[in-house]
Amino acid sequence: VPRRGATAAVLLALCAGALMAVPQKGHAADSKPGDETILSRLDTTHLAYVVTGESEVDRISERGLAGLTEFLTYRTTLEPGEPVGIDIEKDELALYPIIYWPVSATAPMPSNAAISRVDAYMRNGGTVLFDTRDQYINLDGNSTSPNTERLQAILANLDIPPLEPVPADHVLTKSFYLLANFPGRYAGSPLWVEAELDRAEDPSRPARAGDGVSPIMITGNDFAGAWAIDTNGMALLPTVPPDELQREHAFRSGVNIMMYMLTGNYKADQVHVPALLERLGQ
Repeated sequence: VPRRGATAAVLLALCAGALMAVPQKGHAADSKPGDETILSRLDTTHLAYVVTGESEVDRISERGLAGLTEFLTYRTTLEPGEPVGIDIEKDELALYPIIYWPVSATAPMPSNAAISRVDAYMRNGGTVLFDTRDQYINLDGNSTSPNTERLQAILANLDIPPLEPVPADHVLTKSFYLLANFPGRYAGSPLWVEAELDRAEDPSRPARAGDGVSPIMITGNDFAGAWAIDTNGMALLPTVPPDELQREHAFRSGVNIMMYMLTGNYKADQVHVPALLERLGQ
């Protein structure tokens, strides 16, 4: 069940206009995708990551999303295309349902214009998954982690909702696999999502979520580091501590995130099916 139908319709309209505007022959330095690229990104889901300019960080992001793409292909009916590295300063963000952002204190700080583009992307249905990759996330301003401090500087320029660690009854915990936590290469950081503020509506509801999908997710567990594989399908980095079961759960976390992104709160609605059937029978 696709999420955010209205947003998808707007996206199609925008991309149709973009197709008309793209010249038949562009300069090599032109960052705008051509007709075939736009159609490919619309026709096939691609996992995207922010290019930081740091070669090793970008390599692990690419290989990590390649590993998750392969896992999704073999374990689910979703068959994503190859991962795409994007420049948030100029590339079209609306072509991707979720963007993985490996936060690095030593990478250049994004410009205000780039932050504004990310903010617009999140407002219009996209989700950004920030990963500080250091196992330490403290959003109260008392952090000493350089990557977390960089994340706080980025978030200071974004209009983000209140956040909370994924609750035990959140849709993310059951969108495909049943999960109690969301490890990556590390396992000590919670996964932060938009907080559900109205909890009085139905406290007994097994899956708590509103009408939309969280526009932001934050972790310090280094998802891409756990997912990263070489061309032979072998893991590039060990988990900390070394534990292949943790890596399996990291992949399952990635699957749940993608299913949550693509189906929204469909799973939350399903918990009411027995009650609906009972009412229909009456």
